[in-house]
Amino acid sequence: MDILHIDSAIIVLNKPAGLPVLPDGWEKDAPYLVKMLEQQYGAASSSTRQGIWIVHRLDKVTSGVMVFARTAQAHRDLSVQFEKHEAEKVYHAIIVGVPAWDEKIAKHPLRVNVGHKHRTAVDLRRGRPSETRFKTLERYSAHGLIVAQIMTGRTHQIRAHAYALGYPLLGDTLYGAPETELIARPAVHAYTLTIANPENGERTTFTAPYPPDFSEALERLRLGTSKL
Repeated sequence: MDILHIDSAIIVLNKPAGLPVLPDGWEKDAPYLVKMLEQQYGAASSSTRQGIWIVHRLDKVTSGVMVFARTAQAHRDLSVQFEKHEAEKVYHAIIVGVPAWDEKIAKHPLRVNVGHKHRTAVDLRRGRPSETRFKTLERYSAHGLIVAQIMTGRTHQIRAHAYALGYPLLGDTLYGAPETELIARPAVHAYTLTIANPENGERTTFTAPYPPDFSEALERLRLGTSKL
């Protein structure tokens, strides 16, 4: 397990893609992140002060930085930071298509769990207010590397907003991307997370290095191309 930081209040780690945070409804006996953390660091109970508390989640297919609370007080503190949008989450993603814009804000209202594929869809009438701020980092011949900062926390928000703008994530066939040999999942990675540590109040940015599949896809795209 790739632990980025640990103290008496929090555990920050680089979650691998393919590992769910909680039990998968279809594979209840398969490994999941919370169980692995509880086995190593102990589960929360009435007889102990420390355990594992979930503060936020990442999709099973998404890699990157996550924080878990180790005490009830730390959980309350971090939950307030997320609710007040004081915690800053920044993702990197590879998209299909080359955006002409350097920066773009998507504010399409989103409705989750739509249809038999349970996608998140733009719904102007029944969707919930949603905002994602995009920035182009690199352009390739037919793809781009972007930064996505989510200002709201809807399921599949980055994937749905990127699709709505006409640039689905590489490998994200659920949201309209063609099949590819470059990566076997939607190419999105939670790159940084900025929070105030409940232990001392110090505001810190934690960075999760790219996993091999994301790095290899980027290297292949960069061959023979120029950066911005």
